[in-house]
Amino acid sequence: MTGNNSNPLGILGGTFDPVHNAHLALAYAALDRLGLAQVLWIPAGQPPHRASPRVKAADRLAMVQAAIAAEPRFQLDASEVASQAASYTVPTLERLRQRYGPTRPLVLLMGADAFLGLSGWHRWQDLFGLAHLAVATRPGFPLDSLPPPLAAEMTDRHCLDPADLASAPSGRILTFELIAGTVSATEVRGLVAANAPDTALSTLLPTAVLDYIHQHSLYCH
Repeated sequence: MTGNNSNPLGILGGTFDPVHNAHLALAYAALDRLGLAQVLWIPAGQPPHRASPRVKAADRLAMVQAAIAAEPRFQLDASEVASQAASYTVPTLERLRQRYGPTRPLVLLMGADAFLGLSGWHRWQDLFGLAHLAVATRPGFPLDSLPPPLAAEMTDRHCLDPADLASAPSGRILTFELIAGTVSATEVRGLVAANAPDTALSTLLPTAVLDYIHQHSLYCH
């Protein structure tokens, strides 16, 4: 990968079924506001916490590739898609630590909804020894009422200055507001299945992703 090896590297994982404009908005906001060198996109091969994706992994990978192709600061990691193992975040970060070494700051990007459920994740407390967490919140919706174990970690680890992410390889939690329309993959799939016009879908999906969905007749039923 290109880029300064001392600058924080953003990590954005997900099912991406399909990748949509809210994913891109989060990644761009993180790049611009957190001092990241790049964002590494990692489509999950076998998501452990939800129903199986609607389309096969190769299609989800191809859609992410299409969505990020024009942005050189976005990179694609296909390792999870190629694996038959469940895509848990801690093993993924352990793999990235081996790849990038112990001192490179890694920043796991997530939305507030995912963060609120973090204490239910597999080996969740091991995350902090592997990466920083950057949590995108919506204006007017602060992270109130965290579960007690997560609230304790937030108290100990919360930082306000994005520059702090570059001063250590892992262990901090930073929040940043994301002013973007909410989009859900479920909503997108429903609109495609209902034969919604492209004028509606193009506000939710990158053009290249919409073209791929049409070309391969994805989510039609």
